[in-house]
Amino acid sequence: MTSAPLELVPELVEVLFFSLGSVGLSLVGASLERFAFTTAQGGELTLGLWAAVIGAVALYFAYYVAVDKALPTMTEFKRALGDAAE
Repeated sequence: MTSAPLELVPELVEVLFFSLGSVGLSLVGASLERFAFTTAQGGELTLGLWAAVIGAVALYFAYYVAVDKALPTMTEFKRALGDAAE
């Protein structure tokens, strides 16, 4: 086994970490938004509004992690993968 593929393992772990983090935050945000909607329909507007704000913050952070962290890391990994293949 050559050292070139082994050098890509930390970058692969970083890509997976940021990608899974973004997916996880998206799921949490969507779940909170659904909870907020059903809570507000049930008559508890204060709790529903609070959950909606927290859900929106989670969705914002998911977007931030995807665009600012995962996408550039994935681009670097693809570039390194192309360099290792040559």
